[in-house]
Amino acid sequence: MLWFICILTSSFIFTIHSHNNKCLRHQETLLLQLKHELIFNSSLSTKLVRWNESDECCKWHGVECDASGYVVSLQLDGEAIFGGIGDSSSLFRFKYLQKLNLAYNDFNYTDPIPKGIGTFTYLTHLNLSRARFGGQVPVEIASLKRLVSLDISNYDCWTPREFLSLEYPNLEMLVGNLTGLRELYLDCVNITSFHERNKWSHIVSSHLPNLTALSLHSCYLSGPLASSFWQLHSLSILRLDYTNLSTVQVPDFFTNFPSLTVLSLSNCSLKGSIPSTFANLTKLIHVSLAFNFLTGSLSSTLFEGLSNLAHLNLTGNSFSGNIPRSLYALPSLSELTLRLNQFNGTFKLDNLLSLTNLTYLGLSQNSLSVDVGNVDSRSYGRFQMKTLRLGSCNLSSVPNFIKRSRIERLELSDNRITGEIPSWIWGTQLVYLDLSSNLITDFQKPYHIPASLEHLFLDSNQLTGELQVPIPLESKLRYLDFADNNLSGPIPTFLCNVTHLEFLSLSGNKLSGSIPPCLLENIRGLDVNQNMINSSIPDHFPSDCRLEFLLLNNNTMEGKIPKSLEYCRRLKVIDIGNNNISSNIPDIFSMDCRLQYLALNNNSLEGKIPKSLKSCVSLEFMDVGNNKINDMFPCMLSSSLSVLVLHSNRFHGEVTCNMTWPVLRILDISSNHFSGYLESINFSSLRGMMQWSYVKSYKVGVTLIMKGIKLELEMICPDFGSIDFSCNNFIGEIPKAIGDLTSLHHLNLSHNAINGSIPWSFGNLTKLESLDLSRNQLIGPIPTGLGELTFLEVLNLSYNKLVGMIPNGRQIQTFSAESFEGNPGLCGFPLSTSCSHTDELSPREHEDVEEKREIEWEYVSAALGYVVGVGIIVWLLLFCRRFREKYFGKIQEVVEDMFIAIDMRRRRARMVTRNRARRQ
Repeated sequence: MLWFICILTSSFIFTIHSHNNKCLRHQETLLLQLKHELIFNSSLSTKLVRWNESDECCKWHGVECDASGYVVSLQLDGEAIFGGIGDSSSLFRFKYLQKLNLAYNDFNYTDPIPKGIGTFTYLTHLNLSRARFGGQVPVEIASLKRLVSLDISNYDCWTPREFLSLEYPNLEMLVGNLTGLRELYLDCVNITSFHERNKWSHIVSSHLPNLTALSLHSCYLSGPLASSFWQLHSLSILRLDYTNLSTVQVPDFFTNFPSLTVLSLSNCSLKGSIPSTFANLTKLIHVSLAFNFLTGSLSSTLFEGLSNLAHLNLTGNSFSGNIPRSLYALPSLSELTLRLNQFNGTFKLDNLLSLTNLTYLGLSQNSLSVDVGNVDSRSYGRFQMKTLRLGSCNLSSVPNFIKRSRIERLELSDNRITGEIPSWIWGTQLVYLDLSSNLITDFQKPYHIPASLEHLFLDSNQLTGELQVPIPLESKLRYLDFADNNLSGPIPTFLCNVTHLEFLSLSGNKLSGSIPPCLLENIRGLDVNQNMINSSIPDHFPSDCRLEFLLLNNNTMEGKIPKSLEYCRRLKVIDIGNNNISSNIPDIFSMDCRLQYLALNNNSLEGKIPKSLKSCVSLEFMDVGNNKINDMFPCMLSSSLSVLVLHSNRFHGEVTCNMTWPVLRILDISSNHFSGYLESINFSSLRGMMQWSYVKSYKVGVTLIMKGIKLELEMICPDFGSIDFSCNNFIGEIPKAIGDLTSLHHLNLSHNAINGSIPWSFGNLTKLESLDLSRNQLIGPIPTGLGELTFLEVLNLSYNKLVGMIPNGRQIQTFSAESFEGNPGLCGFPLSTSCSHTDELSPREHEDVEEKREIEWEYVSAALGYVVGVGIIVWLLLFCRRFREKYFGKIQEVVEDMFIAIDMRRRRARMVTRNRARRQ
């Protein structure tokens, strides 16, 4: 009997298995129809191109069926799909679909997530990550009640227009409907509600208490974390990079989430030190705490017991002391990155010989001296190292052990390496070599640059003579940097033969002559800043121009901006500042303009800002300062602007446009002819100048007049803001909203015709370093809050109509009298004018006294008006002698009492002054 049951069971299982392999005809038809509809690159596809190779559609790559032959899973990730999924797509006719994966395709942000997604009522897993869908997340996703895993992470975290947005549904609606979620990935999705960006931890944890994976990388959220968030004890994956967690204590993460395997908290403003409880997270595989404010030394036992740890990234903190020895005993460690810290002492590379799985080591930019040990030892042959970063490690030569290694990426920048580059360094599989910022003079000969090399950085060395580098024709070289050496002669034409070359930097040398036109045919980036090139820009940009970066500033180039530049529709960076370029800026920017950086400053350009710049919706940086441009304010510029410099031109008119630049951090329109009321400018929209905005650090090359001197900025940090409206014709009062721009470091409104008082809200500008309000018509007292600004280094309030006592404060008392001169009503240190009785009060009290006086006279005026206005009183005064005598007698008593009271106040004030003088 038992034997019979076993036979039946086996037969049943075999039947099910056989049936599972049977492809339903209408399902096969749907799959082929879907393939026909999808727009994809067949040369890059590995799944779709192989559909229909057999009759069993359930065996096709990326397809899975249930026991009945219905398609329940479609894994179409990385299939180079870039279109063909509309709301009527055949995709949405797979009514039993449980898993859908369209990750790593490219819908170029033009296609939204289709609303048809809501038809998948059985869906449990949805992965649309890095597929470059754009626009609003459809509300239909919130109806997928069976979802266990949702991943709609975006691809580009930096350009706001490319964000997927959670607006309707908002975050709370989404997670409130999908309470069965165990995995939620929303990296780079724009959560539009300011309230939700602050309350996200409560919203997520209260609706999804069983989460095992949460990834909100670059959603620009803020703490503090809700109490319910600390109860998510099942979390295995936690990524909150670029979230402001400055209020969070670091130890909490290591005691509340014991199941963590992935912890990524880079750029989160974390402070403090890593506690010993970190060692309790024995399941950790990946840890990134990069670019925070973590300090202290790392305990020698901190990493003991973390046998699963494979990736550790502590870059960009302030860790000091020795590198802990417990790191050397982690058997699974494959990537170790400790760059940009303050580790010191001598680090022996032999310590890592036991880490046989280590493929990536980054120790650059510390205070370490790396000892490579016995360079003749063959023990380094056991290294599996592929990437070695030993920049700024006090090396005087290239370590010999590299000769026997398999290194593909080598960084030895910022050391003391002298003489020639050894010929053996090139190897046969080198992909990346950075020897910048050393003392290298030449190449050891003979040498052969391998065809595998893609990046070569030799900038900031002591190379001399003409540039001669034998690059093989089959070379894959993409980036070549010889900037800041002593190279001379013309730009060599052999560079035109490097067919894969994308970026060439020769800036800061002594090159002369002209730019070879052939260089412009294939190259993507050209940088010849700060040379002696004196020709015009060649008008030879091809119709299929691939150029993305064009940097020609600080030469003596003349002529015009070439019209053929219009073919370069991929251009992201144009920098031809500090030349002798004249004429108008050509109106050549295409509808699909990709420009992000435009620097035309310090030339002789005239005319107007071209209207076609409106199409450059990704423009982040624009500097046209020091030209002869005669135009109105360019209101049409992109909302992505982070830097706008228009100073020293002939701009004019009112700034009446409604500026909506949420990431703008530098606005310099000084030394023009702008006019109108400051109140008409919407300063409240400048969220990039408010503390912890959702902006990134940004590399620039811009000059500001700050603290009275020229300041060259190479990078803008997220908490830096600057406004300069000086030397224009602005009128009206200073908007109080400027006091909300708490990331302002520099504010200059001098040399205008601004009136009214200095807003009390300026006391909120705690990061302000330079404030210039001179040469205006400001009245009233100086706000006491200015006396409490501790970072203020430059203050100029001269030549206004300010009154009262200069407020006390540790910083404001350090300024000279010149900062306050030209205000006859001001008194107190550092001026020689002593204060009167009212000025001994604080500015706020002074203002209150004046206000009370005005109120008292208002009462008098009202009484007199009442007397004059009431007809019956007038009649009695005219015709009743007895009433008239009593009435005027009473009026006289009231007036006398009033003046007696005022006189008594004055006497008391003088008495207070004399008493204080005696005490001093």
